Amino acid sequence: MLKLGRRALTSSPLVSRWSSSFARSEGTPMFSKILIANRGEIACRVQRTAKKLGVRTVAVYSDADANAQHVKMADEAYRLGPPPAAESYLLFDEILRIAKESGAQAIHPGYGFLSENAAFAKACATAGVEFIGPPVAAIEAMGSKSASKDIMIAAGVPVTPGYHGDDQSFERIKAESAKIGYPVLLKAVLGGGGKGMRIVDREEDLKDNMEACVREAKASFASTDILVEKYLRRPRHVELQIFGDKHGNVVHLFERDCSVQRRHQKVLEEAPAPHMSDALRKKMGDAAVAAAKAVGYVGAGTVEFLLDEDESFYFMEMNTRLQVEHPVTEFITKQDLVELQLKVAAGQALPVRQDDLRIHGHAIEARIYAENPYNNFLPGSGTLHHLRLPPLTDSVRVDTGILQGDAVSIFYDPMIAKLVVHAPTRKEAIQGLVQALGQYQVVGLPTNIEFVARTAAHPEFIKGGVDTSFLLVG
Repeated sequence: MLKLGRRALTSSPLVSRWSSSFARSEGTPMFSKILIANRGEIACRVQRTAKKLGVRTVAVYSDADANAQHVKMADEAYRLGPPPAAESYLLFDEILRIAKESGAQAIHPGYGFLSENAAFAKACATAGVEFIGPPVAAIEAMGSKSASKDIMIAAGVPVTPGYHGDDQSFERIKAESAKIGYPVLLKAVLGGGGKGMRIVDREEDLKDNMEACVREAKASFASTDILVEKYLRRPRHVELQIFGDKHGNVVHLFERDCSVQRRHQKVLEEAPAPHMSDALRKKMGDAAVAAAKAVGYVGAGTVEFLLDEDESFYFMEMNTRLQVEHPVTEFITKQDLVELQLKVAAGQALPVRQDDLRIHGHAIEARIYAENPYNNFLPGSGTLHHLRLPPLTDSVRVDTGILQGDAVSIFYDPMIAKLVVHAPTRKEAIQGLVQALGQYQVVGLPTNIEFVARTAAHPEFIKGGVDTSFLLVG
């Protein structure tokens, strides 16, 4: 075991402000120590809330992260293994062993890695360690695109017209595609992150695209099963943040618009969604809550919808974890979602009802990556020699796990930070984001800061309501 002293990490004043409004209630259950099975900014993010609640934290790290900020911030830190994730952050037997050795009562998985791994959640339960996330059954049900569609149909949640049956022959897929009408979207049943997806405009192109989709599905997800559904030309990606507790309560914390994407990866996220009527917001919120209740959901989750131009919306998938973009929801609802995760996992009831929740202003998040937008967004790695953040205020927040002098590793996602700006109006939030991006300085690594600033300042984005084809890059 390596036990390290703490080093303060620059954090948003917003986090400090939450401390008074979410003070720990006397006599209510709470963990005394948790293990965070992750790295980088999300590990640091969870640690800040844990510290606020008086909960001790255990970090785990690979050799590449021995001097990382999440290690320095933790009360205890344990080595997992070599840099590759398969030999470190995905070793759930070793993570559970460390949890037992350290006396951690619960494990927060963050996002990515083991956060949506049903086998890991099941292993936690077997070991008597609380998994800070949804029940195993919910993870399993939502992990399959075909099974989740069946559940949503039964729950009355709108789904995209399509086929997700057992007959995976080309002739059946061809017949179903003709019935649905072109263009269609082929998707790996167990897919995610934009992998195993093909848009097919004509029947003549179906066979080649199906074979390519099956190959990618097998390589990425060890499954050749695919589904086919109607492809919407100009949809918006609108997702609903939901939260459930162990007492049967479920609420939604409004929506986020994540339509600004590059290769199915989000670039800018905002809340609330622009040009969203109260009636449509309620309709989508009710559908998201119904989706969560259909699988007995507990904890933080996100129900993703495609919103068509005529305001029809269709279930896309459910992310059974805390999302990267959760800070925009925290800003507009004045809720600390990590705190809610810990309280709900500890058995407490949700402290808010649906009628208690209100939208406060507008928030936009930009993901800052070490990548070169002018070289096909090639990821960068190396030492961050100079860093100057924009001034942090109650309305400007930076979530990061990397400080000046730290290194961005080739082994993991090259995200440096998340810059989040809140303002009374969307116009002011955009202006604040563009200004903050102009003040953000990184030397030593290529970044997407200029690209994101130009995107946020684009007239079409400012107008609001852009669809997922807005960024046709790469």
